[in-house]
Amino acid sequence: MMSALQFVKEYVKQPRTVGAVMPSSKALARQMVEAIAFDRVENIAEFGPGTGVFTEEILRRKRDGTVLMLIEENREFCDLLHDRYGERDDVVVIHGSAEDVREHMQTCGIRQLDAVVSGLPFASLPNDVSHAILRVTNQILAPGGVFVTFQYSMMKKALFRQYFPCIEWQRVWWNVPPAYVLVARPMK
Repeated sequence: MMSALQFVKEYVKQPRTVGAVMPSSKALARQMVEAIAFDRVENIAEFGPGTGVFTEEILRRKRDGTVLMLIEENREFCDLLHDRYGERDDVVVIHGSAEDVREHMQTCGIRQLDAVVSGLPFASLPNDVSHAILRVTNQILAPGGVFVTFQYSMMKKALFRQYFPCIEWQRVWWNVPPAYVLVARPMK
């Protein structure tokens, strides 16, 4: 288990990709997965799972047989996730970028994703990276699929609307800092 001090250390080393000083709260994790129809999904990807706060909530709710693909770019976080979930048949831990999700899916034999949960800090990512991730996410989601992310401000809402015209959002106050959860579905 990674301590709060280790998490802060990773933030200091890579603030643009870690994106937060502290791990997300359980209240935020619950809200992040609320829109997923776990009784119907077969494949879920989590972009930037960090220390696995959202991962734990997904695993608690998903049914047997649903595959969870964790894509983490930070090596320390990826190692932590691999140690924690690497033995599970229904979890695939990938050290890599969400930009390459299509290739990761092909490696795992997955054609489409029913849900994508993102912990990526879009506000601090380079603009071209944000666009690439959102473009591919829109393309790989199955009809009826859902993309869920959180942000600390709504300054990137216009960016999300370029790829997901209909977005629902809710503020989660029980997080440090408070966050907005955005739920989007592709137009297909």
